[in-house]
Amino acid sequence: MSYIDSNLLDGEHVVFRTRLHWLLFMGPFLFIVIVLLPATWFLASGTWSSYAWIPITLGALVLVATFIKRQSSDFAVTNKRVMMKVGVFSTRSIELLLNKIEAIAVEQSLLGRMVGFGDIVITGSGGTKEAFSRIQSPLEFRRAVQSVADVPANSPPAAAPRSPGGQVS
Repeated sequence: MSYIDSNLLDGEHVVFRTRLHWLLFMGPFLFIVIVLLPATWFLASGTWSSYAWIPITLGALVLVATFIKRQSSDFAVTNKRVMMKVGVFSTRSIELLLNKIEAIAVEQSLLGRMVGFGDIVITGSGGTKEAFSRIQSPLEFRRAVQSVADVPANSPPAAAPRSPGGQVS
């Protein structure tokens, strides 16, 4: 069970959910292709062939660590608050009530706009700012917060928006 699901309040339901973007794997992938594969080839073709497993193992560890980082990130908009959590061993979690959010800024580079990731900065009452980088579908995240914040507290919930994968959250 995810952090979000295990911390929902009574009567609270998830309206939109996302996580860190898959582009998170680009750095480790480039490191493997540019550094580790040539190192493996160099070791395997020489007298050091018994050590060729080291770069391969290092590459696998880097990919597993990145996968865990992505899977352990959770960003959600509920009908009552915005919840965000990143990290496994050292975690950072933020929960803001919808009526305490003053602004949500989305920052996207050209590449971010093309493949659908960006940074979000949530400004809470009192001017506190919480920033999260490389979020998948940041514009949809902001739109979900705005749509839920516009609904009066006593009205029935609107139909749940679809997540980037086309699934209802």
